[in-house]
Amino acid sequence: MITESPAELARAAATVISEHTGTPQHDVALVLGSGWGQTADLVGETVTTIENTAVPGFTDAAVAGHTGTMRSVQISGSGKRALVFGTRTHFYEGRGVRAVVHAVRTAAAAGCRTIVLTNGCGGLDPDWAPGTPVLISDHINLTGESPVEGANFVDLTDLYTPRLRDLAREVDPSLPEGVYVQFRGPHYETPAEVRMAKILGGDLVGMSTTLEAIAAREAGMEVLGVSLVTNPAAGISKTALSHQEVIEAGQAAAERCGTLLAQIIGRM
Repeated sequence: MITESPAELARAAATVISEHTGTPQHDVALVLGSGWGQTADLVGETVTTIENTAVPGFTDAAVAGHTGTMRSVQISGSGKRALVFGTRTHFYEGRGVRAVVHAVRTAAAAGCRTIVLTNGCGGLDPDWAPGTPVLISDHINLTGESPVEGANFVDLTDLYTPRLRDLAREVDPSLPEGVYVQFRGPHYETPAEVRMAKILGGDLVGMSTTLEAIAAREAGMEVLGVSLVTNPAAGISKTALSHQEVIEAGQAAAERCGTLLAQIIGRM
């Protein structure tokens, strides 16, 4: 049985996206995590909406609060196009790392040189109330996996592009920064695991993003990561954690986060 390589599948997906959108390439990719769903509406005018299932390698959304579509958006005030993914494949879905990073590789094949990765996460700093956006300055990948295959030694120094983080702070000087720690999920972290993450240097805990960021660096893309603190992490929170809490915090912060990203993307 002959199967397509990740690069071939990404090129096939990019071709279908180009056919649906009528544009040969996109400039910026945006992956919307939990709490970021309204961002595309604020970035610019949606030119085309495509069902994920119409594009090779993509599936419908598997998590509540995500949408199973991707959009081609005309960025306000520029001639650039954004390719906006309304969901992601999470590592815990069991479809393998190639599926997790397929959207990133497709974006690169579609011409994007910059990618914005967003997520909803637990915060370790008690001063970060639910609804606080935090720039990702670095990450710790606890999945035990990598999207890089073979003897391809990818440098991850300054993985989260300093130029883009500086640009984000020009838009909002109050933005804090933190180190994002990805656990495998889908269960939430234990209080002991959260304490471990803090000892290791983490400020944010979640179940996505790091594998995508590595794949983006491998593809030569600039990366901006932004987390939305949707709840205090286990052991810091006084109440039990729930995904409904994540959705509600995202809805409450939607306008602020969407406006922030729209302004950042408009300056890229």
